[in-house]
Amino acid sequence: MNAVTNTSPALEAFLARAGKNEAAAILRAEGLPQRRVEAWRYTPLRAVSETAYAAAPQLDEECVKALLEELAPEATGARVVFANGRYVSALSNIPEGVEVLAAYEEAKHQQPIAYLNQALREPGLRLRVPKDVDAGRLALISLSEGEEAFSTHLHHHIILDEGAKLTLLDIQAGHGNYLSNPVFDVTVGDYAALIHVKVQQEDRKAAHLALVSADVAQHGTYDSFMLTLGAALARHEVLARLNGVHANVHVNAAQLLGDRQHADLTSVITHDAPDCNSRQTVKNVLLDEAHGVFQGKIYVDRIAQKTDGYQMNQALLLSEKAQIDSKPELEIYADDVKCSHGATVGALDDEQLFYLQSRGIPLAQARAMLVRAFMIDALALVQDEALHDILDRRVETWWEGRQS
Repeated sequence: MNAVTNTSPALEAFLARAGKNEAAAILRAEGLPQRRVEAWRYTPLRAVSETAYAAAPQLDEECVKALLEELAPEATGARVVFANGRYVSALSNIPEGVEVLAAYEEAKHQQPIAYLNQALREPGLRLRVPKDVDAGRLALISLSEGEEAFSTHLHHHIILDEGAKLTLLDIQAGHGNYLSNPVFDVTVGDYAALIHVKVQQEDRKAAHLALVSADVAQHGTYDSFMLTLGAALARHEVLARLNGVHANVHVNAAQLLGDRQHADLTSVITHDAPDCNSRQTVKNVLLDEAHGVFQGKIYVDRIAQKTDGYQMNQALLLSEKAQIDSKPELEIYADDVKCSHGATVGALDDEQLFYLQSRGIPLAQARAMLVRAFMIDALALVQDEALHDILDRRVETWWEGRQS
């Protein structure tokens, strides 16, 4: 029996919009993944499959301005704005010293998220930071709004030449029933460094299926943090490859979910060179009937001696109906490595709650204090003070909204 479904309202709508291309042919043959596919066993796409997504409506500039002020107030200074999959030049401000790419050789990925993006691809941020240029901070804002179900499929390509630096604040948010399906191709050159902080706060009716592919050269760094707050269904997939000696990759994340939200962080970090480091810390805070998923794999090639890899998933369940599926994994073919992984699941400590209440602190405030304490280590991984403060405010606002 085939492991995928070949027909669904979503698939038919996607193929009707895609026309004839190689990715569409693969999508037609393989369909959207079902739970029988091992990599998708914890994340069913039933709600996505049953929705016939149309092309996104165009938003006028005033509407986009209002969305920007409401959903991305932090996006001041250099920024690139997309609204319903379209570049909004009037509200964008590209930093000096970087090159906007007109065309490039597109990467071919073999993940279902990538096939869907390739079939319906829309041009996103195409940026090169030249050698030894520090481009500072750039906000990438992707906004969505519409009354009918629609989908967007932005493809972003970021290249950092030797010694270049860039800090990317990636905010994805919106209103309505839609599917956001972004793909990032990232190339980090020798001694270059990209900090990529993503805030996913899509509408609670929306779906978010994202892929990041990052290639890191010698002494290069890809340092990422993913904060998941929104979407009914979300999956953020990271494929990171350490291709040169002393390369570094960080794939850290936090999920705060309530109601019946489902969020999946899946990663494969491949060590293809010696003396490289990778770090991954993922924390989940789950309320109500929320479902968190962590699937993380560290692959160490035979050539990758002296690898230092660390992976940890910690989940805090605040409801008897909340659940977490955690699958940390090591696949090691080198014999001189330092690699570790682990996972823990727990609830708030009753004794700590009792102690705080005995000191006159109301239960709701005591719970909030313990949740914040649980999150401190995760947010501390973002060392840029301004970005850390943005994440901290987003988390605090989310928690306050849950208590109101």
